[in-house]
Amino acid sequence: MSNQLQALREITTVVADTGDIEAIKKYQPVDATTNPSLLLKAAEMPQYKSHLENAVAWAKEQSSDPEQQIIDAGDKLSVTIGTDIVNIVPGRISTEVDARLSFDTAASIEKAHKLVALYKEAGIDKSRILIKLASTWEGIKAAEVLEKEGINCNLTLLFGFAQAQACAEAGAYLISPFVGRILDWYKKSTGKTDYTSEEDPGVVSVTKIYNYYKEHGYKTVVMGASFRNTGEITELAGCDRLTIGPALLEELSQSDAPLPVKLTDTGATKTPGAPLTEAQFRWEMNQDAMATEKVSEGIRNFAIDQVKLETLLKSYL
Repeated sequence: MSNQLQALREITTVVADTGDIEAIKKYQPVDATTNPSLLLKAAEMPQYKSHLENAVAWAKEQSSDPEQQIIDAGDKLSVTIGTDIVNIVPGRISTEVDARLSFDTAASIEKAHKLVALYKEAGIDKSRILIKLASTWEGIKAAEVLEKEGINCNLTLLFGFAQAQACAEAGAYLISPFVGRILDWYKKSTGKTDYTSEEDPGVVSVTKIYNYYKEHGYKTVVMGASFRNTGEITELAGCDRLTIGPALLEELSQSDAPLPVKLTDTGATKTPGAPLTEAQFRWEMNQDAMATEKVSEGIRNFAIDQVKLETLLKSYL
């Protein structure tokens, strides 16, 4: 008898939401994804000490400016850990652009080019990489440019439907609509703490996006992310991809409960309308308090962890 994780793999591409090499070896996902918070956790593990030392040593060779050295060391570290991961998984590694660039299209593109170049130096082709960008208007426009250059992107911190629509219209390779953080917001704002998996606002959001993409023939991959419990995961069984942390991967592997398919691609039946303008996008986001608040909070928190990571790197200078 198969467990839920094995059953899920039959209908959905499973991605590991971790920078822990041992966890990735254990659960054998197709792809893996990291972010500043996960990189910080990895960097604090004793087994990654040599990676930090090597990143700083490399950065010192690139510049004599201490501030630039820290930026370069951070980029090198993320690519080094990403290289370790992509040498284990058969698919792709998602590597995130600095959250502090979330409102700067040109700087985001420049950073993406730098990360791709560093991967190339490490022997990793761009076909194995996804550049992660926040789903701000500026991030989406950066992805539009990068996709045309053949650099595939993963649009993250996606909470609202306007973000999903704009990402598809920009030709983004993949989006990571968040589930658990949406639930967090609704619990806090409404006072309701009990949601069934079917009525979970994060599950409802991803289901709506998935169905919209399939109905309109968009090729952008939908990868649900940020799960709080296995119920959210099983309710999205059949989604293109799901990125799941080690604790929930373990829980799924220990369950032999049935796993019915919840999401199915029945083919395009509608033609996409006119693409969102910047003004329309910003208005729709303004009207969506949850999405606006969670995007801002997510960017702030990733930036905080990026600074913590840089502080850790400074201790190696």
